[in-house]
Amino acid sequence: MRNAVVTTEGDRIRWVELPGQEPSRVYVHGLGASSPAYFAEIAVHPLLVGRRSLLIDLLGHGISDRPTDFDYTLEAHSDALAEALTSAGVTGAELIAHSMGGSVSIVLAARHPHLVSRLVLVDANLDPIPRTPGSDGSSGIAAYSEQEFLAGGWEEVRDRVGPHWWSTMRLAGREALHRSAVNLTRGTVPTMRELLLNLTIPRAYLLPEDDGPLPGADALVEAGAAVIPIPNCGHNIMLDNPDGFARATAAALAPRGQA
Repeated sequence: MRNAVVTTEGDRIRWVELPGQEPSRVYVHGLGASSPAYFAEIAVHPLLVGRRSLLIDLLGHGISDRPTDFDYTLEAHSDALAEALTSAGVTGAELIAHSMGGSVSIVLAARHPHLVSRLVLVDANLDPIPRTPGSDGSSGIAAYSEQEFLAGGWEEVRDRVGPHWWSTMRLAGREALHRSAVNLTRGTVPTMRELLLNLTIPRAYLLPEDDGPLPGADALVEAGAAVIPIPNCGHNIMLDNPDGFARATAAALAPRGQA
């Protein structure tokens, strides 16, 4: 396990690192998740193994610190991640990023372009999300006030999301989980979608085939991003169909003309 101080208060981001060739690959998890738990199988898949790989936990999540005085905006998450990658000597990384981690990685690529050379987004949030009481994920968590969530709303979320997601969600700081969800539903200005459209690096967006066409896919393709439906999976594509995920990701990361 490696770590880096990422705030002036001394808070640390931690990651599991696998040795290999450069450029590095950085795996970024979603809300209430942890990269080692969600990406370990993918990082050593025969189609993807061999690169230096950082399975990194965002601040407030997994094995990283959980400060209560951090605001957990997408911008703050991306800046903290940038500090960790800089400390690790990473530049021009290939980011493979799920859900909220995809949103953070888009912002990272826009704010710290020297750190990111390619971007594979895995069913990532591109637009603001309505807050919906009683729903799973960020929209349901953000429907609580922070006081309500800390006073017991988190227990309702625990019971809704089920034991699989809760196994990593319970590792997140409760303030971190709530503030991250609120800021994910709020999004960024410009939106994550607009930032993604304006990036010039190779980009791919993976989504479950059963979800149907991705809204705004034509504009993404016109801007040079690949949109890739993956069969036999839900939101957690890398867990539900690891072979299909690895094939699509390897193709997206292949040098131009070799996919």
